[in-house]
Amino acid sequence: MSRPSPPIHRYAPSEHLVDLVDRYWIPVWSLTEPSTQSTLQHPVCLVVVSNTYARFHGVSRGRSSVTLEGDGWAVGTMLSPAAGRLLLGRSVAEVTDTWVELADLLLDATLVDDVRAAMHRDPHDPAAHLAAIAHLESWLATHLPVDASGLLVNHLVSWLADHPEVTRVDEVAREAGLSERSLQRLVEQRIGLSPKWLIQRRRLHDAVEALKAGRGTLAQVAADLGYADQAHFTHDFRSVTGMTPGDYLGDQPVRSPRG
Repeated sequence: MSRPSPPIHRYAPSEHLVDLVDRYWIPVWSLTEPSTQSTLQHPVCLVVVSNTYARFHGVSRGRSSVTLEGDGWAVGTMLSPAAGRLLLGRSVAEVTDTWVELADLLLDATLVDDVRAAMHRDPHDPAAHLAAIAHLESWLATHLPVDASGLLVNHLVSWLADHPEVTRVDEVAREAGLSERSLQRLVEQRIGLSPKWLIQRRRLHDAVEALKAGRGTLAQVAADLGYADQAHFTHDFRSVTGMTPGDYLGDQPVRSPRG
């Protein structure tokens, strides 16, 4: 059964950080019982500072979940595909399906305290959100400029999102101007998984959006995404999420009007 979701406030990055950051999201919750939120993560790493933890998350190859309880908040940064390796300082393949303490990546140990102090005044206040984001952006800016390989992987992920007809790795390699082997190394270093996974994740995200919007039946969505039939699509979806498409949609929370 669908359940209410806490309000989620969303903010765009400053213009000089668009090659490093996709967006910021800030959920604020007050719950009488625990609520588990599940998502299909985009092919990017995340930085999350909450009232109880601060972590750098690698990409999750399957369905990722977080359990919210009591009163709390989080300031999330959805990075660009390029950014994970720059912040981590090594291949993000080392943190696929896991996370590291943000403190391990920081030269300035006060960042997490500064974000929490900004949010402490009133977690619902947009002014507090902007103050917290400003602290994060000061740190993120120290990782500029984005290198050429990072800009290329940013382009490829964006290009894939705009070309739903692309279903083969050789098509991505051709767009990149790389051999398939070189593309494999690039995507593994920057995203932590394979080009084949990248294509599959794009297709599953497209499917979820189409089904949420009611754009056709499951069979029609499968055909639109280039699957041979509905059974192949359902198998792919279940292998990644552990759920059928229908069960996954039914498990999604209903957003608050402020979300």
